[in-house]
Amino acid sequence: MSRRRWNLGLVLGLVLLGIVVLTAVLAPFLLGTSAESMGERAAAPSGEYWLGTDAAGHDLFARSLVATRLTLLMAAGATAIAVVLGVLFGTSVWLMGPRLRGICLRVIDAMVAFPGLLLALVVAAVLGAGGSSAVVAIGFAIIPYFARFTANLAAKVSQQEYVSTARLLGVSNARIAWRHLLPNMAEPLLVLTASTFAQSLTAISALSFVGLGVQSPDYDWGKLLNEALPSLLAGRAYEMVGPSVLIVLTGLAAVLVGDGLAAAANPRAARKQPASVAVVPSTAEPRPDLLVDVRDLTISNGETPLVKCISFGVKHGEIVGIVGESGSGKTLTAMALARLLPDGLSSSAARMSLGELDLLGTIPPRVLAETVSLVYQDPGTTFNPALRMGTQLTAVLRTHKRMGARAARQRMLDALRAVHLTRPELRMRQHPHELSGGMRQRAMIAAALATEPRLIIADEPTTALDVTVQKEILRELKRVNAQLDTSIVFISHDIGVVRALCDRVLVMYHGEIVEEIAAADLTVESAGHEYTKALLAATPSIEPNKELSHG
Repeated sequence: MSRRRWNLGLVLGLVLLGIVVLTAVLAPFLLGTSAESMGERAAAPSGEYWLGTDAAGHDLFARSLVATRLTLLMAAGATAIAVVLGVLFGTSVWLMGPRLRGICLRVIDAMVAFPGLLLALVVAAVLGAGGSSAVVAIGFAIIPYFARFTANLAAKVSQQEYVSTARLLGVSNARIAWRHLLPNMAEPLLVLTASTFAQSLTAISALSFVGLGVQSPDYDWGKLLNEALPSLLAGRAYEMVGPSVLIVLTGLAAVLVGDGLAAAANPRAARKQPASVAVVPSTAEPRPDLLVDVRDLTISNGETPLVKCISFGVKHGEIVGIVGESGSGKTLTAMALARLLPDGLSSSAARMSLGELDLLGTIPPRVLAETVSLVYQDPGTTFNPALRMGTQLTAVLRTHKRMGARAARQRMLDALRAVHLTRPELRMRQHPHELSGGMRQRAMIAAALATEPRLIIADEPTTALDVTVQKEILRELKRVNAQLDTSIVFISHDIGVVRALCDRVLVMYHGEIVEEIAAADLTVESAGHEYTKALLAATPSIEPNKELSHG
């Protein structure tokens, strides 16, 4: 951990927790005899007995410190049960099918609605009084809360573009959870883990206090409080000071450590149904001159059609632009080609093919990943912020090309040089936030080219970039198209860019293709549809970039 990531809360929490842990390790050896020996009964605090003695004559100061070990072990055990099973359950929910996911979420909600301490009392009563029973009872009582929290986090992270890309690449659910979901949920989970430890500590002490936890002759802080209760009624409240103060200090230390680790872990410091595709063979006759052939594509959200029975094609080596206002269906159309529609949407078509691949049928993820590549809109969300660039950029080569780490790295370095990314060796070692927007977009194009795809889908790849970087990125796309004969579907709001880059343009409005026109004819005078003319009239008139047009 770099020095700049240390913070006051983390340092203070570690110091407090270190003192408590050191006490747990040393106290039984140094004070075990004093804690068990019996002297003057019910003695008041003095130089000999700092916190006095109990009714049996035990030194309460020594006894409180010796009880630290058992208390911490029990709290840690309960926390481990809650965290491991809660994270496993909460993360797995969003990797399940829609029906099973819904059932599991309902079960979690029902368990969360049940009071946790009451559930712990029931479990402890069933298992019988004892320290082990208390650990299991508290651990299982907290699992629903941890699972619910984890499921909420996973619901958001699972919709990110890097997770969609991993699914397109055919990465297993277990690897998606380990490499993509968990690292990006680490910060809030660390905070909750610390809070769970403090909660477990309090709950276990409570069970021991009511007689369902640790049994004699063993004792923890809760058991000491139970034994001191009669003395409290007799006016000897000092007998409860030791365990009470230790419970508060240990809980405070855990929370401070959790907050500090959460801040240091950050490298940059509604439930929905999954999308579905109608898996039926294409019924329309193929058109051999087209690489992409889409006939009567419809995308809907329940009963509401978002894309309405559209048909289009993309020729080999052609750049086809899709323009239209926000919400017109441009991105949904492109994502349907990659079979990455957002959750809650379904699609159907008479034909949807990419070369010899029938996109309405069953396609191995490896084949689709090597045929279609994506360049997303926002360079800030293109890559997983928790992983280094090299790990992410070489993933597709190692997963689908079965390349070794060294060969995949060399191939990606060559691809990064091809898109003119400076110092590629350094970039491979950096996290995404250490690269500028233009660098991330170049890296994304390099990753898209690594598998030598037949189609690149570029979803507004220059929207978040400044004008100078836009020109460089567009030049790279044009060069890739010219040199590798790669077809490109280019989505943009910028009419001038589309006119300069593309061969043909599809104009979409309210989920329909209202006009198909050659890019050179994309002018108010040549456009045939009123909506196209309105788009052009609302766009500043600029001449096509001749340098870009000629590569």
